[in-house]
Amino acid sequence: MLKPITALLVAAAFVSLAPDAPMVEWPFYGGDPGGTKYSPLTDVNTSNVSRLGVAWEWKTGEKALAQFGTRPGNFQVTPLMIDNVLYFSTPYNRVVALNADTGAELWSYDPKPYEEGQPPNGTGFVHRGVAAWRDRTAGNKLRIFINSRYRLICLDAATGQPVDSFGRNGVIDLSEGLVWAINKLHYTNTSPPVVYKDFVILGNGVGDRLVYRNDPPGDIRAFNAHTGKQIWTFHTIPQPGETGNDTWQNDSWSFTGHTNAWPPMSLDAERGLVYVPLGTPSNDFFGGRRPGANLFAESIVCLDANTGARKWHYQLVHHGLWDYDNPSPPSLVTIKVDGRTIEGVVQLTKQGFAFVFDRVTGKPVWPIEERPVPASDVEGERAWATQPFPTKPPAFTEQGVTSDDVIDFTPELKAAAQEELKKYRIGPLFTPPSLRGTVQRPGLIGGANWGGSAFDAKSGVLFFKTTNQAAVTRVGAPDRSSANPRASEVDAELVRVGDTNAEFMNGLPLLKPPYGHLVALDLNRGAIKWRVPFGDTPSIRRHPALKDVKLPAVLGAAGAPGVLATAGGLVFAGGGDVAFHAVDAATGTELWQTPMPRRANGTPMTYRSRAGRQLVVVATGGGEDASLVAFALQTTGPADRLRQGYGGPPKLHAKAEAGPHR
Repeated sequence: MLKPITALLVAAAFVSLAPDAPMVEWPFYGGDPGGTKYSPLTDVNTSNVSRLGVAWEWKTGEKALAQFGTRPGNFQVTPLMIDNVLYFSTPYNRVVALNADTGAELWSYDPKPYEEGQPPNGTGFVHRGVAAWRDRTAGNKLRIFINSRYRLICLDAATGQPVDSFGRNGVIDLSEGLVWAINKLHYTNTSPPVVYKDFVILGNGVGDRLVYRNDPPGDIRAFNAHTGKQIWTFHTIPQPGETGNDTWQNDSWSFTGHTNAWPPMSLDAERGLVYVPLGTPSNDFFGGRRPGANLFAESIVCLDANTGARKWHYQLVHHGLWDYDNPSPPSLVTIKVDGRTIEGVVQLTKQGFAFVFDRVTGKPVWPIEERPVPASDVEGERAWATQPFPTKPPAFTEQGVTSDDVIDFTPELKAAAQEELKKYRIGPLFTPPSLRGTVQRPGLIGGANWGGSAFDAKSGVLFFKTTNQAAVTRVGAPDRSSANPRASEVDAELVRVGDTNAEFMNGLPLLKPPYGHLVALDLNRGAIKWRVPFGDTPSIRRHPALKDVKLPAVLGAAGAPGVLATAGGLVFAGGGDVAFHAVDAATGTELWQTPMPRRANGTPMTYRSRAGRQLVVVATGGGEDASLVAFALQTTGPADRLRQGYGGPPKLHAKAEAGPHR
């Protein structure tokens, strides 16, 4: 954290606007309730973005704690900015408030979730943001909500202290009130809740490796923001008498867990509609004991935010076997298609599609076709015979695998990769997991992931970061031996086994680059406007097998974080790269890049502070080396010294690829 006097000197080195330039906030995780991640600010624009420099930096300072067996994960947060204060969560779920001009810390609150050990999800300790609410009955005081593991906590934004009137001393236990009793240590949260009127609405996370009967379900629930009382529940696995119950055969509705909304949700506040992106049921790669289509798994569901009643739904994967959770917050958009103005909602998917619906009726804007897909060759599995394919827009990432897709930097490498590929099952999109292993593309992190998209309403263009990284999905019997300390957490017949990345030769990707793209999707036409390789993967460049091999200038970076779009004609992105970028929204041309000493792991946000300058903020790094970095237009002087360490070659980490997605 910058000392106050240093922060003031740094602030003086950056361009400020006229004193009467109004403050522009970022009061929601996605910029607005609809998750568009768009700012009207133009202070930083295509003509001056090259003058961006580091304004301030705040370090998390979190350490691995051997006494609890815990370690902080990637710093993936997107802060809020309200009343010239940044509010955000850290990997260890601390809530922190900073001065938005200087980065000086105002307060922090530590719920100490690490005292109960490492969470059982694929990411370890990560958290992506908090939610804010004004309490009109208490003088319009600002409250901050964080859903930390199995607790929902309400804090006074002025002090960082729990609000005693909420729950018990500011805390409620989210493990209570679910459709069945659970082990609360297996219930997690990584994404911020949604606030509608006086309701706090949230889903939850569940670790993929937890595969046992009645593991945590994905119930969507609303709580009274004043008291913490549970108001309504939507069962993501329909119970008897509820729509979709018959799609869970063999009574699998009574014991199948997961089917949860671990990404952020989106809200149409005017209509009181909340849009829920739901994931795969347990278990991710074998559905032998949950025959049927499995509603509402891997569906987008629209709920009445007042009551929790389902308004409409659309299932985007039937009987999921690929870990193709709907991974991103739906984006609420207004577009014009064939002369008709449509208020829509877009769900980006891991499988590489953008599904576009009328947000009120749920009717697809363009037809969606059910097409035949490969059958499973695993005994006891009944893969669904067809899957949904949108006719527009086209797929935005590579799908399926053929022998021509292998890495081909040299003829020798291509031949070796093709020989390696013969070990596995390959085929088009939705080729099921197998006992020998299936090379699946998109892999487990997509396609798209939790970073989602940014939408420019003026142009009707949706911007997002994608990953082109294959995975190996191999199923086998779980390890139930006494040597496995987690044997009790799995009772399935078959589960995913082995490594997941499709690699060979000690870490070389089996398939060719680019491994990440930036995409601009014209939603008025249902067409890709531009698609460019994005980011780099230093560990591939250092691989011994590639010594003296001429590689592409941009290899692309696998990574889940999203992008920010602004009225200044810019798209800002980090997306797991070891640099931070600004590209021209019209063309995808890169206008500015700064190397970073650590990966950009958060989705960026922007605001104009009380001092009258626009800042762009991104979370970087993870573990014991994580910081929040703010950029602003620079002049000369102390700022040049501050930029040292960001202006030279990036620090190359031993492994720069994307980590787990949840």
